[in-house]
Amino acid sequence: MDESLSIAVLMGGESREREISLESGKAVLKSLIKRNLDAFPFDPSEKSIFELKSKKVDIAFIALHGKNGEDGNTQAILEFLKIPYTGSGVAASALAMDKVLTKRVWNSLEIETPPFRTILAKENFSSLDLSFDFPVIVKPNDEGSSLGVAKVEKKNNLENTILETFKFTNKVLVEKFITGREFTCAIIESSNGPEVRVLPIVEIIAPNGEYNFHNKYIGNETKYTCPAEIPKDIENKMIDDSFSAYKALGCQGWARVDLLWDGINNPQLIELNTVPGMTNHSLVPMAARAVGISFEELVVMILKTASLNKRGAEF
Repeated sequence: MDESLSIAVLMGGESREREISLESGKAVLKSLIKRNLDAFPFDPSEKSIFELKSKKVDIAFIALHGKNGEDGNTQAILEFLKIPYTGSGVAASALAMDKVLTKRVWNSLEIETPPFRTILAKENFSSLDLSFDFPVIVKPNDEGSSLGVAKVEKKNNLENTILETFKFTNKVLVEKFITGREFTCAIIESSNGPEVRVLPIVEIIAPNGEYNFHNKYIGNETKYTCPAEIPKDIENKMIDDSFSAYKALGCQGWARVDLLWDGINNPQLIELNTVPGMTNHSLVPMAARAVGISFEELVVMILKTASLNKRGAEF
């Protein structure tokens, strides 16, 4: 890697995931500096991204999570400034951030994802009819890190839960709850061509099966198995579906796909993250370690995929 390149690590921002983004960004920055690269932190909540042009930045490593970080807005500004950046482009980032649109694309391509219903703030949802049974998962359409996500066991609790979820968003997703095991599949592209590498699948074993914000970032009770101990045909199915989902949204650089498997039927895709966490205890670095890729090596691999003029979806 050219040590003369100026690299801005974008972190922080103004989303509800700010603290997680700062943690990811600091870990990335530390790794780049260890590699003797000219990297510095940049927090868009403290200064305008347009200042990157005057700083003569060569590459932007995006470690922003949530709104205005991984939803296409930052990516659009970097395209305008002609500063190559890591991760997916404007359209793919916006699409992946919108859980409803993501699931509609996947459904159109017969990529299996749990049944769902969209709720808008202006709707009368006091007598909501669903095409699937309880329990259900209620989540904001455009938040990450499990923020605002709740499990609802009975119909008489649904309305209040939806009202609480609207504090995070103006569009709510009600999804059929899948009883089973939780997994994640990381994807990273080669900087030298079209080759895409799928890292070992990670199984997440959370207390009571609830991989919420607390069990992700605060508590220490969640356990992980990598590589996941699953039948080979299910592993291959998860890999194939994750890669298909990645291509369907037009993603680029790297991403992480979250899945559920009930032990009987095909795995179900839940969502795709275009800017996964990059702390030392995050899932993508965990998968990389399983195949001998250190955190520093992973950061450089992602950095090398930085580009402009990202491609669109591949149908």
